Amino acid sequence: MLIYSSTITPRLQYIADFSGKEVMGQPFELTTDLSYFQQYNEAKINYSPARISTGEFWLKPHSLLFENNIIQQPIQCFDANGEKAFFKVEGDFPFDIFAASFYLLSRYEEYLPHQKDIYGRYAHENSLAFKEAFLNQPLVNLWLKDFKDALKRIFPKLTPEGSGHHSPFTFLPTYDIDIAWSYQHKGWWRTLAGSIQSLVKGNWKQFMERLHVLKGRQKDPFDTYGWLNQLHQQYNLKPYYFFLLAEKTSRYDKNISPRQKALQALISDHLIRYPVAIHPSWRSGDEHSLLKKEIVLLQNITGNNVISSRQHYIRFTLPGTFRRLIDEGIQFDFSMGYGSINGFRASIASPFYWYDLEKDRQSALILFPFCYMDANSFYEQKYTAQHALEEMRDFYRSVKSVNGTFIMIWHNSFLGTDKLYTGWKEIYEQFIKEVA
Repeated sequence: MLIYSSTITPRLQYIADFSGKEVMGQPFELTTDLSYFQQYNEAKINYSPARISTGEFWLKPHSLLFENNIIQQPIQCFDANGEKAFFKVEGDFPFDIFAASFYLLSRYEEYLPHQKDIYGRYAHENSLAFKEAFLNQPLVNLWLKDFKDALKRIFPKLTPEGSGHHSPFTFLPTYDIDIAWSYQHKGWWRTLAGSIQSLVKGNWKQFMERLHVLKGRQKDPFDTYGWLNQLHQQYNLKPYYFFLLAEKTSRYDKNISPRQKALQALISDHLIRYPVAIHPSWRSGDEHSLLKKEIVLLQNITGNNVISSRQHYIRFTLPGTFRRLIDEGIQFDFSMGYGSINGFRASIASPFYWYDLEKDRQSALILFPFCYMDANSFYEQKYTAQHALEEMRDFYRSVKSVNGTFIMIWHNSFLGTDKLYTGWKEIYEQFIKEVA
C-alpha cells in the first residue's frame, strides 16, 4: 500500500508504520514523488489536499501530522460508522484517521496544561476519551477495522502481506507484587508496630491472625503464589510479574525489604516459570537515581537484564518517566492505563511504540496497554466482586473483537484470604475458567 504526501514528517512516518502493520501486516510505504504515485497501479492512498487521479483512496489531511509543535487542538467529535471520531475531513473516509490515531496514541493531550489527580498524575477526567465516553473502547482498533473495510471497497483485491496481519488475540494476565506478605518477613519493628496498631484499634481478630501466621499455624493472607501457579499451569497461562523493590518504606512504598532472603527466594522461584519485571517505586518518581538502583537490585537477584517495567501506582509523566526508563535499558513498559479508572488510556488494545512528542520522534520503547486493574474496580469505582466480573467480561469481549491484547492487572493481596477482598479470588478464577 502506497501513500502519497507532499511532505513526510516523523509523525506521518510513525502513524503510517503503525497503521500499515495493523491493517496490512507491514508498514505503509510513503512517497513524495507525484509521478511515481500516479503511475502506481496497486492500492494507494492520496494523503493530500486534493484528488490526484482516479483509482486512488483520497484522505484529505488534517494539519496535525505536519506540525512540529504541541498546541491545543480544537476537537469536535461526531459519529462515524457507529463510533466517535474527530478531525472531520473530505475524501473517501469521514475523518483523518492518521491524525486522530496519532493524537490518541501519542497522548498528545497529556503534554498540554492539565489538572492533576490527588496523586499528582494526569487525571483521567481531563481526557477526550472520558469526556466523550469512549474510554471503555479500543477506539483506534475499531477505526482501523472500518478503514480496512473502506479500502477494500475501493480495492476489492486488497490482501494483507503474509499471515502476519491481524495478530491473533492474546490474553496476558499480569501481577503487581507490592506487598508480598501481609504479616511475614516484615522485620521485628514493623511487626511490633502493626501488632500495637491492631490492639489500639481493638482489632483483636487481626492481632490473633498475625500471631497465628507468625507462629506457622496459619497461611499468610497474601500468600497466594502456589494457588496462582496451579491456575496458570491448569490453563496454560503465561503471566508477567512486577516486583516492587523500594529500599525504604514510605506512605506508598510498603513492600518487604528487597534485602530479605524470603523475597529474593520468591522472585527466583517466579523467574523459573515467568517473566519477572521491575515495579519502580513511588519514590523513584521524585528521586530519579532510585530507578537505576532498583533495576540493579532485581538484576542481581535474577542474574538477568531487566527489560520490562510497570510504574507503581501507575505514576508516570510524559515524557520524563519513559525517557528515564529507556536510559536504564527498559524495552517494554506496561503502565499505559489509568490508576483511577478502568479503560483504554490510549484508546488502543495493541502494543505500540512510544512516540516522544517533545523530541518529535518514535522511541524504541514498546508500550503494552492494560485496560483492567482490580484496585480500580475495588477502590476507585467501588464495585462489588460480581460487578467487577461483568466489567472484566465486557473488556475481554471488546479486545477480542479487534484481535487485541487483553492485559489485566491483579495484586496478590486481592487473591488470598484477606477478609477485605472476600469474593475476589473466586471471581478471578471464574473469569479464567471462562476465557482461558
